[in-house]
Amino acid sequence: MASRMLSSLVPTPTLDLSNPAKARSSRQNTRTASVSNDLAPPPLTRTAVSLEYASLRHTGHCPLGMYVTPSPDSLMVWDAVFFVHQGYYTDSILKFRLTFPPNYPERPPVVQFLTDIFHPLISQQDGKFNLAPRFRPWRPKEHHVFDVLHWVKAAFKKHALDEIQESDCFNKEAFRLYHDTTSSFAALATQSSMLSQSASALFDKDHPSMAGKGSHSMQFKELKPEQLSALRARLGIQDWEDESAS
Repeated sequence: MASRMLSSLVPTPTLDLSNPAKARSSRQNTRTASVSNDLAPPPLTRTAVSLEYASLRHTGHCPLGMYVTPSPDSLMVWDAVFFVHQGYYTDSILKFRLTFPPNYPERPPVVQFLTDIFHPLISQQDGKFNLAPRFRPWRPKEHHVFDVLHWVKAAFKKHALDEIQESDCFNKEAFRLYHDTTSSFAALATQSSMLSQSASALFDKDHPSMAGKGSHSMQFKELKPEQLSALRARLGIQDWEDESAS
């Protein structure tokens, strides 16, 4: 069922670059304070962030299953979508955001999940994700954004969940359930995954999970069967049934 649902989605950003003023006005009232404070970063920071984004085109830099784009409002904010393919969170569709500090790369970006997800490293209050288990400390000459993206992906796999310490957890209930009652943790992770695939979570810009987090520049669009077939034909993509048969 999850596969059929995924086939009706378009995981690409729908950015109206032809009318940036309209795009800015639609978001300016909902942007978080952290974003507005970074509208005019130092030139060196802008250059560093630009080079980091350009490096994602290199093989292996952007993890498989992730799509990343800078916000139309600020280069210092990147919006991303993560399609989870295995583990407790299989089939989750997770929107998250990276916000760069004015002194990047001296300090790491802040990672915040906009999709509600039950995970030990993710705060249930504001969606903040803890980078500390992988970057302790953050080394600006060694660590890069692609390292951050790979850690985000790895954190949803069993080997990383096994090694997380309670002191690093923003959601201690999730940590305790994972170690004490794994079946309950697995059930809540599966429930989170199913909710992340729901029409309201994917298509509703005013979904409760987005409260106070601002708009995400990657908007999903539900396609009718004939629209999906036309798009697949244009891109040279086979239907799910044809792929399994071949």
